[in-house]
Amino acid sequence: MTERTAKQAAARHRDGRLAYLPYLVPGVLLFTAVIGVPFLMNLYTSFTEWEGIGTPRWIGLGNYTELARDGDFWASFRNNVLVIVGMAVVPTAIGLVLAAVLTDLIDRHFGPRTASVLRACIYLPQVLPVVIAGIVWSWLLNPESGAVNALLDAVGLGALAHDWLGDPGTALWTVMAVMVWVQIGFPLVVFMSGLQRVDPSLYEAAEIDGATWARRFRHVTLPQIRPEIFVVLLWTTIAALKAFAHIFVLTKGGPGGATNVPSYYSYVSFFERTEVGYGSAISTVLTLIILALTVVFLRMQGRDMGEER
Repeated sequence: MTERTAKQAAARHRDGRLAYLPYLVPGVLLFTAVIGVPFLMNLYTSFTEWEGIGTPRWIGLGNYTELARDGDFWASFRNNVLVIVGMAVVPTAIGLVLAAVLTDLIDRHFGPRTASVLRACIYLPQVLPVVIAGIVWSWLLNPESGAVNALLDAVGLGALAHDWLGDPGTALWTVMAVMVWVQIGFPLVVFMSGLQRVDPSLYEAAEIDGATWARRFRHVTLPQIRPEIFVVLLWTTIAALKAFAHIFVLTKGGPGGATNVPSYYSYVSFFERTEVGYGSAISTVLTLIILALTVVFLRMQGRDMGEER
Protein backbone atom coordinates (compact mmCIF):
# COMPACT_ATOMS: atom_id res chain seq x y z
CA MET A 1 0.00 0.00 0.00
CA THR A 2 1.42 3.39 -1.03
CA GLU A 3 1.62 6.31 1.35
CA ARG A 4 -1.13 8.10 -0.54
CA THR A 5 -3.44 5.11 -0.38
CA ALA A 6 -2.77 4.74 3.35
CA LYS A 7 -3.63 8.39 3.94
CA GLN A 8 -6.86 8.03 1.95
CA ALA A 9 -7.84 4.94 3.97
CA ALA A 10 -7.11 6.77 7.22
CA ALA A 11 -9.17 9.76 6.07
CA ARG A 12 -12.13 7.49 5.16
CA HIS A 13 -11.86 5.79 8.54
CA ARG A 14 -11.83 9.17 10.31
CA ASP A 15 -14.79 10.43 8.28
CA GLY A 16 -16.69 7.25 9.07
CA ARG A 17 -16.15 7.74 12.79
CA LEU A 18 -17.17 11.40 12.59
CA ALA A 19 -20.41 10.38 10.88
CA TYR A 20 -21.55 8.75 14.14
CA LEU A 21 -21.04 11.88 16.25
CA PRO A 22 -24.54 13.39 15.65
CA TYR A 23 -26.09 10.21 17.06
CA LEU A 24 -24.15 10.71 20.29
CA VAL A 25 -25.48 14.23 20.90
CA PRO A 26 -28.83 13.21 22.55
CA GLY A 27 -27.05 10.86 24.94
CA VAL A 28 -24.40 13.46 25.81
CA LEU A 29 -27.07 16.12 26.45
CA LEU A 30 -29.09 13.75 28.61
CA PHE A 31 -26.00 12.69 30.57
CA THR A 32 -25.04 16.33 31.11
CA ALA A 33 -28.52 17.30 32.33
CA VAL A 34 -29.22 14.29 34.53
CA ILE A 35 -25.75 13.43 35.87
CA GLY A 36 -23.12 16.03 34.99
CA VAL A 37 -24.84 19.22 36.17
CA PRO A 38 -26.25 17.73 39.41
CA PHE A 39 -22.84 16.27 40.24
CA LEU A 40 -21.12 19.64 39.76
CA MET A 41 -23.80 21.34 41.88
CA ASN A 42 -23.33 18.73 44.60
CA LEU A 43 -19.55 19.17 44.38
CA TYR A 44 -19.90 22.92 44.86
CA THR A 45 -22.29 22.47 47.79
CA SER A 46 -19.80 20.12 49.48
CA PHE A 47 -17.44 23.10 49.88
CA THR A 48 -20.07 25.15 51.65
CA GLU A 49 -21.99 25.27 54.92
CA TRP A 50 -25.67 25.34 54.03
CA GLU A 51 -28.94 24.38 55.71
CA GLY A 52 -30.92 24.13 52.48
CA ILE A 53 -32.28 27.68 52.66
CA GLY A 54 -30.57 31.01 52.41
CA THR A 55 -27.17 31.57 50.86
CA PRO A 56 -24.49 28.85 51.13
CA ARG A 57 -21.34 29.96 53.00
CA TRP A 58 -18.06 28.90 51.40
CA ILE A 59 -15.86 26.96 53.86
CA GLY A 60 -13.46 25.22 51.46
CA LEU A 61 -12.36 21.80 52.64
CA GLY A 62 -14.05 22.19 56.02
CA ASN A 63 -16.63 19.45 55.41
CA TYR A 64 -13.99 17.03 54.17
CA THR A 65 -11.75 17.77 57.16
CA GLU A 66 -14.64 17.08 59.51
CA LEU A 67 -15.48 13.96 57.52
CA ALA A 68 -11.96 12.59 58.02
CA ARG A 69 -12.44 12.87 61.79
CA ASP A 70 -16.04 11.61 61.87
CA GLY A 71 -16.14 8.20 63.57
CA ASP A 72 -19.75 7.62 62.46
CA PHE A 73 -18.72 8.13 58.84
CA TRP A 74 -15.93 5.54 59.03
CA ALA A 75 -18.20 3.14 60.92
CA SER A 76 -20.73 3.45 58.10
CA PHE A 77 -18.02 2.48 55.61
CA ARG A 78 -17.10 -0.56 57.67
CA ASN A 79 -20.75 -1.55 57.58
CA ASN A 80 -20.78 -0.97 53.83
CA VAL A 81 -18.01 -3.55 53.40
CA LEU A 82 -20.35 -6.17 54.87
CA VAL A 83 -23.17 -4.87 52.69
CA ILE A 84 -20.95 -5.50 49.65
CA VAL A 85 -20.53 -9.06 50.86
CA GLY A 86 -24.30 -9.40 51.17
CA MET A 87 -25.19 -7.77 47.85
CA ALA A 88 -22.23 -8.66 45.65
CA VAL A 89 -19.91 -11.44 46.82
CA VAL A 90 -22.38 -13.95 48.26
CA PRO A 91 -25.10 -13.53 45.56
CA THR A 92 -22.47 -13.81 42.82
CA ALA A 93 -21.05 -17.02 44.29
CA ILE A 94 -24.48 -18.57 44.87
CA GLY A 95 -25.69 -17.37 41.47
CA LEU A 96 -22.72 -19.04 39.79
CA VAL A 97 -23.42 -22.38 41.45
CA LEU A 98 -27.17 -22.22 40.80
CA ALA A 99 -26.66 -21.21 37.16
CA ALA A 100 -24.29 -24.15 36.65
CA VAL A 101 -26.71 -26.54 38.37
CA LEU A 102 -29.70 -25.36 36.35
CA THR A 103 -27.77 -25.43 33.06
CA ASP A 104 -25.54 -28.47 33.48
CA LEU A 105 -27.87 -30.69 35.51
CA ILE A 106 -31.50 -29.59 35.60
CA ASP A 107 -31.72 -28.48 31.96
CA ARG A 108 -30.01 -31.60 30.63
CA HIS A 109 -31.81 -34.14 32.80
CA PHE A 110 -35.24 -32.57 33.44
CA GLY A 111 -35.66 -30.29 30.43
CA PRO A 112 -35.40 -26.54 29.80
CA ARG A 113 -38.94 -25.86 31.03
CA THR A 114 -38.11 -27.06 34.55
CA ALA A 115 -34.94 -24.97 34.56
CA SER A 116 -36.89 -21.91 33.38
CA VAL A 117 -39.51 -22.29 36.12
CA LEU A 118 -36.85 -22.59 38.80
CA ARG A 119 -34.99 -19.60 37.38
CA ALA A 120 -38.19 -17.51 37.45
CA CYS A 121 -38.87 -18.49 41.06
CA ILE A 122 -35.37 -17.50 42.15
CA TYR A 123 -35.55 -14.24 40.16
CA LEU A 124 -38.93 -13.24 41.64
CA PRO A 125 -37.50 -11.13 44.53
CA GLN A 126 -35.78 -8.91 41.94
CA VAL A 127 -39.17 -8.02 40.49
CA LEU A 128 -40.59 -6.93 43.84
CA PRO A 129 -40.13 -3.25 44.78
CA VAL A 130 -37.47 -2.99 47.47
CA VAL A 131 -39.87 -1.14 49.78
CA ILE A 132 -42.48 -3.90 49.51
CA ALA A 133 -39.88 -6.60 50.13
CA GLY A 134 -38.53 -4.66 53.11
CA ILE A 135 -41.97 -4.22 54.67
CA VAL A 136 -42.75 -7.92 54.24
CA TRP A 137 -39.46 -8.90 55.87
CA SER A 138 -40.12 -6.45 58.71
CA TRP A 139 -43.36 -8.33 59.38
CA LEU A 140 -41.64 -11.70 59.15
CA LEU A 141 -38.85 -10.63 61.52
CA ASN A 142 -41.08 -8.90 64.04
CA PRO A 143 -39.94 -10.13 67.49
CA GLU A 144 -43.49 -10.40 68.85
CA SER A 145 -45.66 -11.58 65.94
CA GLY A 146 -43.17 -12.40 63.17
CA ALA A 147 -43.32 -15.68 61.27
CA VAL A 148 -39.59 -16.37 61.73
CA ASN A 149 -39.75 -16.54 65.52
CA ALA A 150 -43.09 -18.36 65.36
CA LEU A 151 -41.55 -20.99 63.05
CA LEU A 152 -38.58 -21.45 65.37
CA ASP A 153 -40.94 -21.93 68.29
CA ALA A 154 -43.08 -24.40 66.31
CA VAL A 155 -40.11 -26.67 65.57
CA GLY A 156 -38.86 -26.61 69.13
CA LEU A 157 -36.17 -23.97 68.65
CA GLY A 158 -37.93 -21.21 70.54
CA ALA A 159 -34.74 -20.47 72.45
CA LEU A 160 -33.32 -19.07 69.21
CA ALA A 161 -36.17 -16.56 68.83
CA HIS A 162 -34.68 -13.10 68.65
CA ASP A 163 -35.25 -9.44 67.88
CA TRP A 164 -33.31 -9.83 64.65
CA LEU A 165 -33.46 -6.20 63.54
CA GLY A 166 -33.45 -4.64 67.00
CA ASP A 167 -30.25 -6.21 68.34
CA PRO A 168 -27.04 -4.39 67.30
CA GLY A 169 -25.27 -7.75 67.19
CA THR A 170 -27.61 -9.27 64.59
CA ALA A 171 -29.21 -6.33 62.78
CA LEU A 172 -26.59 -5.93 60.05
CA TRP A 173 -26.29 -9.69 59.48
CA THR A 174 -30.08 -9.92 59.16
CA VAL A 175 -30.15 -7.07 56.65
CA MET A 176 -27.37 -8.83 54.70
CA ALA A 177 -29.44 -12.04 54.60
CA VAL A 178 -32.40 -10.11 53.18
CA MET A 179 -30.11 -8.49 50.59
CA VAL A 180 -28.83 -11.91 49.50
CA TRP A 181 -32.42 -13.08 49.05
CA VAL A 182 -33.30 -10.00 47.00
CA GLN A 183 -30.12 -9.88 44.91
CA ILE A 184 -29.48 -13.51 44.03
CA GLY A 185 -31.76 -13.55 40.98
CA PHE A 186 -29.75 -10.98 39.03
CA PRO A 187 -26.45 -12.90 38.82
CA LEU A 188 -28.35 -16.12 38.20
CA VAL A 189 -30.07 -14.74 35.10
CA VAL A 190 -26.87 -13.13 33.77
CA PHE A 191 -24.83 -16.30 34.27
CA MET A 192 -27.49 -18.55 32.73
CA SER A 193 -27.60 -16.21 29.75
CA GLY A 194 -23.82 -16.37 29.47
CA LEU A 195 -23.84 -20.15 29.63
CA GLN A 196 -26.09 -20.26 26.56
CA ARG A 197 -23.09 -19.36 24.42
CA VAL A 198 -20.95 -22.17 25.84
CA ASP A 199 -20.60 -25.12 23.45
CA PRO A 200 -22.51 -28.07 25.04
CA SER A 201 -19.90 -30.42 23.59
CA LEU A 202 -17.44 -29.09 26.18
CA TYR A 203 -19.61 -30.47 28.97
CA GLU A 204 -20.22 -33.70 27.10
CA ALA A 205 -16.50 -34.23 26.47
CA ALA A 206 -15.69 -33.51 30.11
CA GLU A 207 -18.39 -35.93 31.26
CA ILE A 208 -17.11 -38.65 28.93
CA ASP A 209 -13.63 -38.14 30.38
CA GLY A 210 -15.09 -38.84 33.81
CA ALA A 211 -15.07 -35.29 35.15
CA THR A 212 -17.37 -34.76 38.12
CA TRP A 213 -19.84 -31.88 38.22
CA ALA A 214 -17.46 -29.91 40.44
CA ARG A 215 -14.58 -30.33 37.98
CA ARG A 216 -16.81 -29.35 35.05
CA PHE A 217 -17.85 -26.26 37.01
CA ARG A 218 -14.23 -25.33 37.73
CA HIS A 219 -12.64 -26.08 34.36
CA VAL A 220 -15.50 -25.37 31.92
CA THR A 221 -18.12 -23.08 33.47
CA LEU A 222 -15.89 -20.56 35.25
CA PRO A 223 -13.41 -19.92 32.39
CA GLN A 224 -16.21 -19.56 29.83
CA ILE A 225 -18.22 -16.91 31.68
CA ARG A 226 -15.46 -14.76 33.15
CA PRO A 227 -16.76 -11.63 31.31
CA GLU A 228 -20.18 -12.09 32.92
CA ILE A 229 -18.56 -12.52 36.34
CA PHE A 230 -16.78 -9.17 35.96
CA VAL A 231 -20.00 -7.45 34.89
CA VAL A 232 -22.04 -8.90 37.75
CA LEU A 233 -19.41 -8.07 40.37
CA LEU A 234 -19.10 -4.50 39.09
CA TRP A 235 -22.87 -3.96 38.92
CA THR A 236 -23.64 -5.48 42.32
CA THR A 237 -20.72 -3.76 44.05
CA ILE A 238 -21.92 -0.37 42.83
CA ALA A 239 -25.46 -1.27 43.93
CA ALA A 240 -24.10 -2.23 47.38
CA LEU A 241 -22.23 1.05 47.75
CA LYS A 242 -25.43 2.92 46.90
CA ALA A 243 -27.64 0.70 49.09
CA PHE A 244 -30.28 2.87 50.74
CA ALA A 245 -33.80 1.48 50.45
CA HIS A 246 -33.07 -1.76 52.35
CA ILE A 247 -31.56 0.17 55.26
CA PHE A 248 -34.27 2.83 55.25
CA VAL A 249 -37.15 0.36 55.30
CA LEU A 250 -35.71 -2.28 57.63
CA THR A 251 -33.69 -0.40 60.27
CA LYS A 252 -33.24 3.30 59.43
CA GLY A 253 -29.57 2.89 60.23
CA GLY A 254 -30.20 1.51 63.72
CA PRO A 255 -30.05 0.23 66.26
CA GLY A 256 -27.37 2.61 67.47
CA GLY A 257 -25.90 3.05 63.98
CA ALA A 258 -25.25 -0.69 63.63
CA THR A 259 -26.63 -0.73 60.08
CA ASN A 260 -25.71 2.79 59.03
CA VAL A 261 -24.07 3.08 55.58
CA PRO A 262 -22.68 6.14 53.75
CA SER A 263 -25.70 6.57 51.47
CA TYR A 264 -28.09 6.58 54.43
CA TYR A 265 -25.72 8.77 56.47
CA SER A 266 -25.75 11.26 53.61
CA TYR A 267 -29.57 11.19 53.60
CA VAL A 268 -29.66 11.86 57.36
CA SER A 269 -27.26 14.78 56.95
CA PHE A 270 -29.33 16.22 54.11
CA PHE A 271 -32.88 15.90 55.42
CA GLU A 272 -32.78 15.27 59.18
CA ARG A 273 -29.86 17.39 60.32
CA THR A 274 -30.21 19.88 57.40
CA GLU A 275 -26.42 19.82 57.01
CA VAL A 276 -26.61 19.96 53.22
CA GLY A 277 -22.94 20.76 52.68
CA TYR A 278 -21.83 17.87 54.87
CA GLY A 279 -24.25 15.48 53.16
CA SER A 280 -22.92 16.63 49.79
CA ALA A 281 -19.36 15.88 50.92
CA ILE A 282 -20.39 12.33 51.90
CA SER A 283 -22.11 11.73 48.57
CA THR A 284 -19.14 13.19 46.66
CA VAL A 285 -16.69 10.85 48.39
CA LEU A 286 -19.03 7.92 47.70
CA THR A 287 -19.26 8.89 44.01
CA LEU A 288 -15.47 9.09 43.67
CA ILE A 289 -15.09 5.65 45.29
CA ILE A 290 -17.63 4.18 42.86
CA LEU A 291 -15.81 5.76 39.89
CA ALA A 292 -12.46 4.42 41.11
CA LEU A 293 -13.85 0.90 41.56
CA THR A 294 -15.42 1.05 38.09
CA VAL A 295 -12.07 1.97 36.52
CA VAL A 296 -10.33 -0.85 38.41
CA PHE A 297 -12.94 -3.42 37.37
CA LEU A 298 -12.86 -2.34 33.72
CA ARG A 299 -9.06 -2.47 33.61
CA MET A 300 -9.05 -5.91 35.18
CA GLN A 301 -11.63 -7.08 32.66
CA GLY A 302 -9.68 -5.57 29.76
CA ARG A 303 -6.46 -7.20 30.95
CA ASP A 304 -8.25 -10.56 31.33
CA MET A 305 -9.72 -10.38 27.84
CA GLY A 306 -6.35 -9.37 26.44
CA GLU A 307 -4.73 -12.44 27.99
CA GLU A 308 -7.41 -14.67 26.48
CA ARG A 309 -6.58 -13.36 23.00
